Amino acid sequence: MGTPSPQAVLVLAALAGLCAPPAAQGKPNFIVILADDLGWGDLGANWVETKDTPNLDELAAEGTRFVDFHSAASTCSPSRASLLTGRLGVRNGVTHNFAVTSVGGLPLNETTLAEVLRAAGYSTAAIGKWHLGHHGHHHPSFRGFDYYFGIPYSHDMGCTDTPGYNVPPCPPCPRHGTAASPTSKDCYTDVALPLFENLAIVQQPVNLSSLTERYAEAAAHFIQRASDSGRPFFLYLALAHMHVPLEVTPPPGRGIYGAALREMDALVGRIKLLADRRGKGSTLLWFTGDNGPWAQKCELAGRLGPLVGAWQRTQGGSPAKQTTWEGGHRVPALAYWPGRIPAKRTSSAMLSTVDIFPTLVALAEATLPPNRRFDGLDVSPVLFGQSDVGHKILLHPNSGAAGKDGEIEALRLAQYKAFYTTGGAKACDGSIGPEERHQPPLIFNLDRDIQEQEPLDVASREYQAVLPAISRAYAQALEDIATDNVSVADYSKDPAATPCCSAQHVACRCQAPASPAAPLDRGTQRRAARLCL
Repeated sequence: MGTPSPQAVLVLAALAGLCAPPAAQGKPNFIVILADDLGWGDLGANWVETKDTPNLDELAAEGTRFVDFHSAASTCSPSRASLLTGRLGVRNGVTHNFAVTSVGGLPLNETTLAEVLRAAGYSTAAIGKWHLGHHGHHHPSFRGFDYYFGIPYSHDMGCTDTPGYNVPPCPPCPRHGTAASPTSKDCYTDVALPLFENLAIVQQPVNLSSLTERYAEAAAHFIQRASDSGRPFFLYLALAHMHVPLEVTPPPGRGIYGAALREMDALVGRIKLLADRRGKGSTLLWFTGDNGPWAQKCELAGRLGPLVGAWQRTQGGSPAKQTTWEGGHRVPALAYWPGRIPAKRTSSAMLSTVDIFPTLVALAEATLPPNRRFDGLDVSPVLFGQSDVGHKILLHPNSGAAGKDGEIEALRLAQYKAFYTTGGAKACDGSIGPEERHQPPLIFNLDRDIQEQEPLDVASREYQAVLPAISRAYAQALEDIATDNVSVADYSKDPAATPCCSAQHVACRCQAPASPAAPLDRGTQRRAARLCL
């Protein structure tokens, strides 16, 4: 059977709206906005030194701000996989990042949030960064999303004609002959960064200068189509901001990072306006980040605020992205739903991105997938201000700085944070903190030491009182994982899996013109008919 054209995919989505279940009527819309490499201190509502987020600060004032909210991992692919499955990488199989040449992705036996919501009558779209596999059926068009517009992985994983600001800087894509010699091993020069619309590459290389505007337009068109169809919608908007390269033109007197942060903030403001125009009170907007700032990018990295990981800094390296220190996984989080979520509220409940899956499933009156366990909780009582109790225990998987990727060697129990392994990621000065094993574990009391500066004295009464509870919680968590139905991701690589618009041109360079919607062929019509059954 042939692959349907991008136009046919859009028409199928529209036809599916005509036969949406009656139960879908009256259900809330969901917008999840995921920022990339955003620091906890990058929001003015969190950190007074930040002055570049007026729209996000307004969102916080009109909704609820969560100050103890965590990404499920502190690097890209595992964090995103956990958000879309409600399960940590040790369960869903995604323990580290996928590559440009990756054959696999999020295991196909894992059920995504989009698949659950679409089955419940929702129109679904993913706009932005995917990074959960682009080859074959790992592409988002096969993972529950009616519509996809974005880049298949991080936007530094391919050259562009508008390379923007990076540390170190990378050259633009070559136009003729052989690829340019990279200035850094972190620069991609052989293949240009592709932009997908559904299954088709519509631009390669991506024009980063216009990407923000194109995301906003795609979101507006999707929301309008969903509104016209009468179906509730789920929009997963995974931003390029604040990952490098930063493609902005800073005004006089303003730094590059601040200008990019303000651009991201303006985009969020536009999405909020779209949601309000759809009907205030009908849409839950949830904003958060995939992990903390990428410290090795120096002045192009975000602000940690108070999450400085002081103990690790004395050992060397960064306590931010890729680590299990608070700066790596404690992220900004805001929830906005007029009439349902209280305004001007700050919650200290311990929550995580894994909670988004079960919470939205519950609000959609859908059912969680069977035969597996979830790390996330339905936290709707916290959203609605009826409770301020989240997780009692939160697990923090290794994410590249130390230990085996995905394994659980740090956890929270109430205000206590325990480390069985520590290590620092690459810092701005090039230092990397050594991997250290701790038995018994290092334990910090975050209520009085959010900077993670001074671990409890092993001989102290406090340490001796909390250690047995931490040890039990850790053992029970590992046992729960060991007895679960876990998946294994395929991390094999093949150059043939590289997205390439035209292999005849250097760096796969091409730019496909927009085309009008094509009529449905008979095979597509039959598939559309099956959607209505």
